[in-house]
Amino acid sequence: MADIARYDPFRELDEMMRGLVFRPVRVPEPRIEQIKVDAAEDDKAYRISAEIPGVRKEDIKVSVVDNEVTISAEVKSQSEKKEGERVVHSERYYGAVARSFTLPQAVDEAGAQAKYENGVLILTLPKRNTTRLRKIAVT
Repeated sequence: MADIARYDPFRELDEMMRGLVFRPVRVPEPRIEQIKVDAAEDDKAYRISAEIPGVRKEDIKVSVVDNEVTISAEVKSQSEKKEGERVVHSERYYGAVARSFTLPQAVDEAGAQAKYENGVLILTLPKRNTTRLRKIAVT
């Protein structure tokens, strides 16, 4: 009885390529990581720390609607390598990063504060008092 062998259409190609050494050519692309956020709270406010290194504070936007917070920033990066007066390598990157999240309780937008120092955005978001007593007249 004959042995049954599985047909592999790529076997010949694999054998032919086995002797070659491949080094993948990969051009590194500037990667901007997602904004990393730490959140803490006490009875009166939320404290948010967001890491946004290498960004000017003028390029950061924060919006708060009820309990939803959005942080966005425009990232600009430029590097140039020179040998004497001759430019050997030059790269530029322009892009945007954003992060949105929902807090458990609504925020008082009027009392919100933002400070950007050493690549860290610190938000102080006071909690809105949502427990309103509403009296209903019985007729």
